Amino acid sequence: MNIKRAKEEIKNTIEAYLLKNVYGEYEIPAIRQRPVLLLGAPGIGKTQIMEQIAKECQVGLVSYTITHHTRQSAIGLPFISKKEFGGKEYAVTEYTMSEIVASIYEKMEKTGLSEGILFIDEINCVSETLAPAMLQFLQCKTFGSHEIPGGWIIVAAGNPPEYNKSVREFDVVTMDRVKKIEVEPDFEVWKEYAYKQNIHPAVISYLNARPRYFYRMETTVDGRKFATPRGWEDLSRMLEVYEKLHKTADREMIVQYIQHEKIAKDFANYLELYEKYQMDYQIEAVLEGKIDDILIKKAAHASFDERLSVISLLLSRCTGQFRRVFLKEQELAVLFEKLRELKEGFLGLHRSQPQIWMAESVASMQGEYEQKKQAELLTREEDQIYRLALELLERYALELEKVEAQDGDGAFALVKTWFGKEQDTLEEMQDGAEQMLEHVFDFMELVFGTGQEMVVWITELNSNYYSVRFLQEYDCERYYRYNKELLFEESSRSIEARLQEL
Repeated sequence: MNIKRAKEEIKNTIEAYLLKNVYGEYEIPAIRQRPVLLLGAPGIGKTQIMEQIAKECQVGLVSYTITHHTRQSAIGLPFISKKEFGGKEYAVTEYTMSEIVASIYEKMEKTGLSEGILFIDEINCVSETLAPAMLQFLQCKTFGSHEIPGGWIIVAAGNPPEYNKSVREFDVVTMDRVKKIEVEPDFEVWKEYAYKQNIHPAVISYLNARPRYFYRMETTVDGRKFATPRGWEDLSRMLEVYEKLHKTADREMIVQYIQHEKIAKDFANYLELYEKYQMDYQIEAVLEGKIDDILIKKAAHASFDERLSVISLLLSRCTGQFRRVFLKEQELAVLFEKLRELKEGFLGLHRSQPQIWMAESVASMQGEYEQKKQAELLTREEDQIYRLALELLERYALELEKVEAQDGDGAFALVKTWFGKEQDTLEEMQDGAEQMLEHVFDFMELVFGTGQEMVVWITELNSNYYSVRFLQEYDCERYYRYNKELLFEESSRSIEARLQEL
């Protein structure tokens, strides 16, 4: 299955394992809660989805790469204790708590979360001395003599033997005690993730044109050559920083991430052209609705790869605006919930001391944010949204202190006015995004009509998380018309081609 379905399966498993009955007992007893075993090629996102799952399920996460551990750190160190049996005292070997089990208790204490996921990576690549402990771990949910705390679900990951010479096969007894999920690379699924994570548009555009390079693993006389989703994502982040530093990403830099010389060289050439098209096609002017005849002729006579690059450039600019609208909407949604609490105080118990109530509300929101951050329950995007909302509330508190003494009604009227200005800003951002989208449709119709390029444009809008969110609110007539007509025609052609093959 693909990584998206694997994530869904693991989330379903966690929800099932953590479900309790009326007596507070787990519906599926711990002894029947099979560990999840993820098997898949390296770099396809097994570790990444565990972080996402923990945040979405609001549970803790303790992650270990087991190949970095010795037998002693995994099961604990031996020590001698005295015990009495049958009236006689004996020296007995016991073990200190496993470092891994201790980490779970530390995580519980740090975050206040009593339930979570223990994720063990590369579990089938352990040393010979540690292998028996791993089998015991999967079968009995213990490290040495110490059990995994109740409410903590075991998820392990490993690579198939063709990717790692150190892989050990588990016996049938062990495999019959786990939930095995095999994961395969899937570009279309990754692309959904890439749009949401704001992966560099040049990377998405390149892989759209050459999906066979999304994941490659080759064995040559010179060793392994590979390109992985993890490599593309890490390269994307570096490209973003290079642009901010006004540095050029060349083949020597790219091959550090995409460790396949042919693909790295090909992407370096593509990236150079991609940046050139941005200037040649006056992307900013097009987004403002300024389209001259020379530009129309140039685009109409360009190669298909070049046209795809232009569409990608336009989409990335629109996506950026859609994303800013989304973040502003979420920021105001978080703030709005806090203002509802403020209103109750302003018009109720704190009517005579609105400034004090405002300060207490700011402190309360700050505490909520710190608690969520400490518990590692916020994604990077959620963290940004929360901080922006908190900054606005802090600004309102400072402004309220500057005005003359107000009662609760007056204070709330001021806060409501300030919040209204933020809503006006959001509306302006939405209007800007709407105009940008309409201008791109103008360009697409003038240059490509209802050709294959329009199908690509509509398809990418449907794949993009932020454009889908935006189009749920904005009634774009041309989007819905082309979405219905072109995709139906594309589907019909596909069916006809299939019938001819048969």
